[in-house]
Amino acid sequence: MGRAPRRPLAARLAAVLTAVALLATGCTFDRRDRAEPRGAASAGTVQWRDCADEARAVFRQAPRSVTYECATIAVPRDWAQPSGETFDIALLRARAAGQRDRIGSLVVNPGGPGGSGVQLAVYLSAGLPAEITRRFDIVGFDPRGVGRSSPVKCLSDADLDRMFGYEPDPVTDAQFEGAVAIARQAGEACAAKYGETLRLFSTEQAARDLDAVRAAVGDEKLTYLGYSYGTLLGATYAQLFPGAIRALVLDGAVDPRLDAIAASEGQAKGFERAFDAFATWCRTSAGLCPVGPDARATVAAVLDRARRAPVPGDDGRAATAGWVFTAIVASLYDQQRWSQLAGAIDDLRDGDPAGIFRLADMYAERDDSGRYSNLFDANTVINCADSDVKLTVEQVRDLQAQWRERYPLFGGPLATSLLTCGLWPGQRDPYPTGPANGAPPILVVGTTGDPATPYEQTPRLAEMLGVGVVLTWEGEGHTAYPHTRCITEVVNAYLVDLKTPAHGHTCPAR
Repeated sequence: MGRAPRRPLAARLAAVLTAVALLATGCTFDRRDRAEPRGAASAGTVQWRDCADEARAVFRQAPRSVTYECATIAVPRDWAQPSGETFDIALLRARAAGQRDRIGSLVVNPGGPGGSGVQLAVYLSAGLPAEITRRFDIVGFDPRGVGRSSPVKCLSDADLDRMFGYEPDPVTDAQFEGAVAIARQAGEACAAKYGETLRLFSTEQAARDLDAVRAAVGDEKLTYLGYSYGTLLGATYAQLFPGAIRALVLDGAVDPRLDAIAASEGQAKGFERAFDAFATWCRTSAGLCPVGPDARATVAAVLDRARRAPVPGDDGRAATAGWVFTAIVASLYDQQRWSQLAGAIDDLRDGDPAGIFRLADMYAERDDSGRYSNLFDANTVINCADSDVKLTVEQVRDLQAQWRERYPLFGGPLATSLLTCGLWPGQRDPYPTGPANGAPPILVVGTTGDPATPYEQTPRLAEMLGVGVVLTWEGEGHTAYPHTRCITEVVNAYLVDLKTPAHGHTCPAR
């Protein structure tokens, strides 16, 4: 489950910066003894073209003072056999007018997995501080399988409607068997279309692509900003190419050593904690939160009603418990969406599900015509390629009961979500875990109220890398930069001047 950064473009950024479902699955071995082929493209072979119109199709407020160029590079499908078939990787470069003392490119990734770095670069060209855009080109790329980069598509719009609308915490045997059938169908559909190539969409392969991006933009060393799952991609890169790093900012840290079960339980705990913060806001902000002083009881009642008599919407969908739950999850990524969630719940009680569907569709990347992007196809394929954990239906059922007791709202659904990768028929390619020996200091940023990548993972990632420096934001929501002046100043100083804060530096919520 997930999404990421925010201000000053909070609403639009929340729709593109993603960290969906199981954010990380782990393994405990180091494969840096593999051959390390360098980037497949060099700066001299990349053909950039003007794509300002495409950028403004993504974001109408894209600044006119920024030049937008796009390119495509070819990378090996399998870096272990670099002379074989290739994938296309789409790039977008945003360059502000009047750059001075240019340092190079800041390569960005929004998380997911499945989020579009091409779209993120457009948003960040307007959303990052001028101190950064004056010194760096902002370069986004869609990782393999995502968006414009040899995209995977194996789930139909009807499949995704069924997945999002289905009971999130199936209690009866029949309900649970329905969830198992949905998970199996997703795996079988992707396996039927992609077969043995499913493993090639793994994070390690994408990290090697990232080095090809570095070479393509002409930088000797990588400067990188990764959010949420993008921290896992960056950490993998740091282990594979520690000598090719200038600066890495990993915001919304994922601990790569957590396996699928531990990562999913961590999210259940994180979302439960975030919902408690939302409930506290409702209790202390009666004029702003129409759901009443006991938000947890109100939401439980709304979910119960959605299970018994879902309210029909104008597009033919009914606001089932699955859609309501998705809307709740979407809202907890950003404190600014709390009032929107409260209003949507209140409207649903009055028979209007439009607000619930707006929130859920934003999260799912579902448009008004019912079409989905390939975000969740890619998310499923990448997560499951990364995971080395296989689970039986019975094991998931046991975890569901245990977690429901510990985390009443999110435990059951997060345990049930383990079915997809637990039953995945494709081959796996887990990423390495270990220190980034020889790398410079890496800035690891965590938010104490982060639901999707709980703060506990921040020091763990820094410790694993061995060169991680922790920066803490005492705020709510998913990821921190550039949210407050304190966070922004520290990150900017690191990116521009390579100045690292004191280990454990903490920034207040406001």
